[in-house]
Amino acid sequence: MFKLCGLQFLLVIHLAVCQNLGDLHVTGPLKDVDFSVPEGGGVRFIYQFTSKPPAVLFRLTGETDGVIEMAPKEGILYLNGSLDWETKTEHRLQVESLDEKGSVVEGPYAVTIHVTDINDNPPEFDQPQYTGVVRQNSRPGKPFMYVHATDRDDPTTPHAQVTYSILHHFPNPYPEMLFQIDSVTGAISPSRTGSYYLDPQKQDTFTLVVTAKDMAGMTANAFTSSTDVIITVKESLWKAPSTIYIKENSTQVHPVNISQVHSNDPDVIYDVFEKEKSPRLPFSIDKDGVIYVTEPLDREKKDTYNFYVVTKDKEGELVDKPLQIHVVVEDINDNPPVCQHALTVLEVQENEGGGSNIGSVLATDMDQEDTLNSRLQFSIASQVPALPDSNLFFIQKETGVLQLTSQSLNKRIASNYTLKVLVSDPVFQTICEVQVHVIDINDQIPIFEKSDYDSVTVAENLPVGTVLLEIQATDGDEPGTGSSYIIYQVKEGDPNNTFIIETDPETNRGFLKVNKALDFEAAPVYNLVINATNPEPLVEGVQYNSSSLASFKVFVTDVDEPPVFHKPVYREEVSEDIPVNTLLVVVEAYDPEGDAVRYSLEGDVRGWLKIDPATGQVHTASALDREQQEIYTVDVVASEMNNAAQQSRATLVLHLKDVNDNPPRLDTDNPPFFCYPLSGGERALIQAVDADELWWYSSFSFSLADDLPARSNWEISKFNATHAYLSPKHTQFEEKVYYVPVTINDNGKPPLEGKVNLGVNICKCSSEKSCFIEVQREHSWPTAGQAFGILFGVLLVIGAIVGGAFWHMRRKEKDENKSQEKDAKDKSELNRLA
Repeated sequence: MFKLCGLQFLLVIHLAVCQNLGDLHVTGPLKDVDFSVPEGGGVRFIYQFTSKPPAVLFRLTGETDGVIEMAPKEGILYLNGSLDWETKTEHRLQVESLDEKGSVVEGPYAVTIHVTDINDNPPEFDQPQYTGVVRQNSRPGKPFMYVHATDRDDPTTPHAQVTYSILHHFPNPYPEMLFQIDSVTGAISPSRTGSYYLDPQKQDTFTLVVTAKDMAGMTANAFTSSTDVIITVKESLWKAPSTIYIKENSTQVHPVNISQVHSNDPDVIYDVFEKEKSPRLPFSIDKDGVIYVTEPLDREKKDTYNFYVVTKDKEGELVDKPLQIHVVVEDINDNPPVCQHALTVLEVQENEGGGSNIGSVLATDMDQEDTLNSRLQFSIASQVPALPDSNLFFIQKETGVLQLTSQSLNKRIASNYTLKVLVSDPVFQTICEVQVHVIDINDQIPIFEKSDYDSVTVAENLPVGTVLLEIQATDGDEPGTGSSYIIYQVKEGDPNNTFIIETDPETNRGFLKVNKALDFEAAPVYNLVINATNPEPLVEGVQYNSSSLASFKVFVTDVDEPPVFHKPVYREEVSEDIPVNTLLVVVEAYDPEGDAVRYSLEGDVRGWLKIDPATGQVHTASALDREQQEIYTVDVVASEMNNAAQQSRATLVLHLKDVNDNPPRLDTDNPPFFCYPLSGGERALIQAVDADELWWYSSFSFSLADDLPARSNWEISKFNATHAYLSPKHTQFEEKVYYVPVTINDNGKPPLEGKVNLGVNICKCSSEKSCFIEVQREHSWPTAGQAFGILFGVLLVIGAIVGGAFWHMRRKEKDENKSQEKDAKDKSELNRLA
């Protein structure tokens, strides 16, 4: 037994040495201390107490439970087994130091070890199997049973937070599950699909496999338990009646019983409601589920009703899903025909032939459509005046279409007729009034007041829209109709529509206006022939003749005009590296009067261009540079040789195409730095930029200059097309600025190279994004070297005694830990505990 304890103690000493306790600050003088230690984990080092002379030993008392021990000479507090949160959450101990005679030097001090929970218990259901009953057509989401599971882990942590889910569903005849479970409460209810499809005639028993998962179901490492839930489906009495038909305007004493519904629960409270709220729903339901109509209904106001019957418990919660009740109001003939227009006005030409359709009488009936109650029939009750005959008109009995019986209308005999049309359904009759206006036919042509309007002389710069002439023609047809309205047009002498004629609708007077700019050089004189016509076609046998024509001459005089460019804008695209004196474009302008033209440039602010004043040839005057300006715009001025005031302008737009004429460089807005001291693995992102266009530097290459110190200390690795990582190759750097020679190449044709001495700062950091000057402070804790020296001295003292045992312990450790990964795991655990 003593040998085993000694081996355990030596194992703790070994783990403490391997862990470098000085770095972890796991040693200290005697005082009251608290520790938090996770349950499980086996043998572990907790803390090392230091003593003051003349103390040579330490003594531990209290709730050790045979698991918590202390090395009496070394003062090392350790575990020789595993703690269990479920058994005990806290251990209270006392530690004191003793001299060689066993007398207390310091203490006792309180040591409290708080055991923290780990997730080591699965959830447990409170029943091995559950049974439940659900009714057909039950409301979706309303629970009919619950399952419940508990977890022995710490309830204040996610370890004991249980979530529920349905793992299997037997049988499962539909794509969606028929049942659902509340993940928090364990409440089982029908799903929306289940509420619709559950039917005991098809399947009366289902088995659900329900799982309970701890860690709130948020991790794949949670524990899971399951149980079976047997569900029986029973038939529902809660069914909607078939469509209910009610005659409108009933004379029965209301309310009237129209149907009844039955709930599965005898203690429910029945109610009715409507989704689309009406001013008043004319239906009610009593405590036995009997549905009543409370008043006579009017189909013409509302022909159908859709409302719902619900059942509630005493707390007002729904018991069954709502039943939709559909009521159709049946029609009776209680509405007379109604004329769509108080007066129907029709027009008909006096020469209209017999049988012609001249219009329709429109009427409606609010009774049900497509039934005898709304069938309408038409007849003519009277015609005023009865000239030249009493039955000039005929109406189709079923459609109300009016027709002429013969070609017998004459505006001079009667210009208007009034008809009374009788419209009837099987019960009611209504009179609709119709007026028929006889309109004149177009049997008169327009006649000009004179056939020749002589001539006018105008300058070619006369503004568009100027009135040159007023003309007048008359028409003998009825005024204010399409037969008498006159349209004037230039029939001959104006192929380009230079002129337009507008008509005053009140006077039929015409106004000849300039429609397009006049041009003496193109047309110095116009011989116009103007005609006058009506929008209505002439009747057969009548034709337009010379009385509807007139002539007019327009003489155009010359005006000195500025030169005219062939194009308003000249666009050219050239490379920025073309030689000086390269021909770019030839601009051309002409003078309408034939004068010579001179060219000049305006707006050439960079002095890049020159123009031949006689030929219009534009050359480069100096080197172009796209990086200064990519789109270069200047004005080209053309002026008459003999009258410089007569000038016009065109725009020259020069688009410079890029060439690779700028070497790449580094973006130094955010210079790289590394925090001192370096721990290894650091890297900084650097970015290359180039003044040329994107395609010349869409991919950069980065490298270190051919410099031995640089290549010994640094390395560059590409990140993407424009960025790279700069990384130190070791950690032995001083606090200062290092200059790293970096070479960047673009992918232009030809490629260009840039060289930069990149300043890299090695500095102490207050954060990962800034450097700071360290302020020296005193530390109460020993340094890592001091702690290691103290521990190493202790080991030398006892080394001779326990050398053999220590060697045996090392052999045993190698047998148990087969790989370097297990050693690393033990070290990591000691780090976390310390």
